[in-house]
Amino acid sequence: MTAYLFCTVLLCFGISPAQAADHELRSPDGQILIKVSTGAAIQWSVQYKTETILFPTAIALTLNGKPFPAHKTKLMVQLPSAHQDTIFSIVPVKNARIPDIYKELKLVFAGGITLCFRAYNHGVAYRFELNTKDPVLKIDAEEVGFNLNADNQAWWPEEKNPEFISHYEALFTPTRLKDIQAGRYAYLPLYQATLGGTKLVISESDLYDYPNLFLFANGEGKLEGKFPPAVLKSHVAPGTDRREVLAEKAPYIADTKGKRNLPWRLIMIAPDDVTLLGNELVYQLASPVDNADYSWVKPGKVAWDWYNANNLFGVNFQSGINNDTYKYYIDFAARFGLEYVILDEGWSRTTTDVSASRASIDVPALVQYGAAKGVGIILWTLWRPLDEKTDSLLNRFVEWGVKGIKVDFIQRADQYTVNYYEKIAKACADRKLLVDFHGAYKPTGLHRKYPNVINYEGVKGLENNKWADYITPEHNVTLPFTRMMAGPMDYTPGAMRNSNQKDFRVSFNEPVSRGTRAHQAAMYVMYEAPLQMLAETPSLYLQDTAFTRFIARIPTTWQTTIPLAGKIGAYAAIARQQGRQWYISAMTNWEERTLEAKLDFLPAGNYKIEILTDGVNVAKYASDYSITTQQVKKGDVLNMKMAAGGGWTAIITPL
Repeated sequence: MTAYLFCTVLLCFGISPAQAADHELRSPDGQILIKVSTGAAIQWSVQYKTETILFPTAIALTLNGKPFPAHKTKLMVQLPSAHQDTIFSIVPVKNARIPDIYKELKLVFAGGITLCFRAYNHGVAYRFELNTKDPVLKIDAEEVGFNLNADNQAWWPEEKNPEFISHYEALFTPTRLKDIQAGRYAYLPLYQATLGGTKLVISESDLYDYPNLFLFANGEGKLEGKFPPAVLKSHVAPGTDRREVLAEKAPYIADTKGKRNLPWRLIMIAPDDVTLLGNELVYQLASPVDNADYSWVKPGKVAWDWYNANNLFGVNFQSGINNDTYKYYIDFAARFGLEYVILDEGWSRTTTDVSASRASIDVPALVQYGAAKGVGIILWTLWRPLDEKTDSLLNRFVEWGVKGIKVDFIQRADQYTVNYYEKIAKACADRKLLVDFHGAYKPTGLHRKYPNVINYEGVKGLENNKWADYITPEHNVTLPFTRMMAGPMDYTPGAMRNSNQKDFRVSFNEPVSRGTRAHQAAMYVMYEAPLQMLAETPSLYLQDTAFTRFIARIPTTWQTTIPLAGKIGAYAAIARQQGRQWYISAMTNWEERTLEAKLDFLPAGNYKIEILTDGVNVAKYASDYSITTQQVKKGDVLNMKMAAGGGWTAIITPL
């Protein structure tokens, strides 16, 4: 959907097949320059202001055993154009209206292959557009690389599985590119800072019928792309319900149509970390939604069971996976205006048979109970059972009246699995069901084409506190600049058992977060999640209704987003608008700090501001916080004071 569009073809001429040529494309503001050289080889490079951020890097493709480019590759025509558009987001993650302004250069080659480059003020991208004579073809290889400065500081999400099987939940480790051993690889998105201070995030967008891209280090600063091969046969390992065995793999990466666009290879570019927080390049490059009616898609918050192990107390029934427990969750959700309750793993007859519930659960009865209170039910499922019986299972869920599904333990990133994501997105859209992908690779824009895809995991989130100590405040303030740059992120915040740096303990049934309770509250504004969890047991939320009511008031989609401050691994601050209200969030690592927020984004008038911040005794008791109220106006400056591992959150309402 667009408000307006103009496209001007500036130049069009042929180039002889034997002649190498150089082509340039500048961003609308002139700050970014893409250079492309063509001939027997094709290379591209990128300059930002006066700094070269991508040195000449080869682009190539092998189709049906034939390499492109080749010695006789003929460039037919180059087509530059300028575009100005507005994207209207149905489920707005950052902004409801996104200016989509860029310059484009298409290089059309003989044989039905086009290379399309785009330069935005905040990034660059390219992709192959195929229009071959072959109705189907095998893509044997795609050469994707990033020839970068070896001294770039990367935040490296290390992967180790040789078959690219992963939940995409790495920690982001700061390291120089030259210090990454050759052969080590990472998934996307990949954040880097150059010696000149420029911030880069590499990712991909518009991924359909094609495998995910992974980046391998060569030990000298260059990153080389590799892809999972197409999987011909796979199964679950004997004695397990979810461990993947890739029994037969093809010698190619994709078996696909001869007329199609390949995914965008992109670099987000910003002068500093705070500017990066506003980047939506992945979403801008994704395929737009069709004309179907998605008005039924209802973002919202969820009372979630798995993190807290269904661990209720102060009740007169045995808590666990049973109707009484979930009715309690529904009652809690209704009291605080939460839209959904998830029945996570354990509700079904078995994990591989989700066509019926276990004896202690009556899904239709819970759906009816929730509907009477305005609370919808979302059901968990493993991905394979749903793949094998997609229509019958989804039809059953619709008969029961559930509102969506959480698809888990997908773990793969090959062509078949990428197609599975779209298959489930479309099948659920046809039935007006929401989808939350877990055990999932990063967002690549599917949620723009299918707005019912409401969230993705692919992040080392709060649940890891149940068994490990690495979900630190430093990790939490790394995520906005890394994983969240790709799109919505199901971190699942809301812990009520909190700890300072030396007080943490591991407990599966009574998990504890690292950092303060105010740190957790700030995540509800900071982390982008149209389907956002309240992860803690309702019993603890009910012990502190002031805190619970505060976080329950925070929306999950945003009309406007304004980054305020940021430094990866150290702190982040952001302001967001929904309706007439504004929300501000700040988070810090283990360092106590004060940030400033100037309220120059407010319209004229007087406002009430409610501030939730670290309490006076938070250094001794991490759950200590305070809520204060005062009056503010446009232009006022707020001091956002945070304890070590702390946070700061405000709700601003016009008077």
